[in-house]
Order: sequence, then C-alpha cells, then structure tokens
Amino acid sequence: NDRWILPSTESQYGKAIEHLQAYLDRLSDDEDGNAQFYARADNLVVYLQLVEKQLGSFSQRLSASVGQVRLNTDLTGDPSARQSTPGHQLVVTRTPWLQIDNEFYEARGACYALIHLLKAVEHDFAPVLEDKNALVSLRQIIRELENTQDAVWSPVILNGGGFGFFANHSLVMANYISRASAALGDLRALLDRG
Repeated sequence: NDRWILPSTESQYGKAIEHLQAYLDRLSDDEDGNAQFYARADNLVVYLQLVEKQLGSFSQRLSASVGQVRLNTDLTGDPSARQSTPGHQLVVTRTPWLQIDNEFYEARGACYALIHLLKAVEHDFAPVLEDKNALVSLRQIIRELENTQDAVWSPVILNGGGFGFFANHSLVMANYISRASAALGDLRALLDRG
C-alpha cells in the first residue's frame, strides 16, 4: 500500500476541517482562553494586502489572454539579483487559447469565495470599519466582486478583440477585479491611517 507517499486530498481536507472545528470550539468556549480572535484594524490591513495581491494577479493573468507586451520585471525589488543568461527587456505574455477558460473560471471562483469572506469581514470587523468610516468602502468592493458572478450567456469563454463583434469575457472580468483591487488598496490605506 503506497497511500503514505501522497496522502489523498480528501483526507487532508478532512484534517483541515477537524482543526478548524477545534479552533472554533475553543474560540466559542468562554472558559478556554487559549484561542483568540482580534478584530483590529492592523490585522485587517494585513489580510486586505494579501487579497489585493491575489486580485492583482488574477487581473494580470486575465489581461494576458489578449497578449501583452510588457517590461521584464522578473528581478524587480532585489538590487543584487542577477540572471544566469541575458534576458529581453520586453516580454510578450499571452494565455494559450485552450487555457483561457481555466483562467476565467479560476478567477470567477476565487471572487465568489472572496465575496463571502468579505461579508464575514464586514460582520466581524464592523466596529473597526465603522470607527474608520470604511464600511461603505468595503460594501462597494463586495458589489464590484458580485459583478464577476453575472451570468455568462455564451457557451464558451470568448476573447474577441477590442471593439470587435465577439465579447472579451476575460477583459470584462479583469476590469471588475481591477476595480475591486484598487478599492481594496484605498480601503487598506484608510484603515492604515488610523
């Protein structure tokens, strides 16, 4: 039996659910003080930063469906970084045609989950958001993300060009996600200001 080499996904999910349930039980037990949840602005800022980064990544990948010529930023942020071979300054990125729908539905699914997570944030961090006058900003972000869940009436995900005859589903999705990401940055700055 070789099951120990690669544990099944289902068993890993099961363990995660058990650990989460144990944490929730400890969190709801007033006698047990070793599990805490702190609804503070600085904790929320860290989470929003991660979400903003993820949305930016989705937006970039969706935009690549039409092909982009961009500057090579592989070594950005590390002044001592070096490349083993000379690289091109301009890089053309384009999602292969057979993977366009994968990118689209991955982003759509992540946005669906994020809508519910941000609604939970709205509930759990309500006093913090009200104190910073940021509740409306969070609700607007949720509305932008809800637009990503609009019905797709086409049987396939199309990526027509510009103002062409066919829709470009990836760019529409990227637009909604970019707007939500930008609003998240504004919300994060608002919470950071104190």
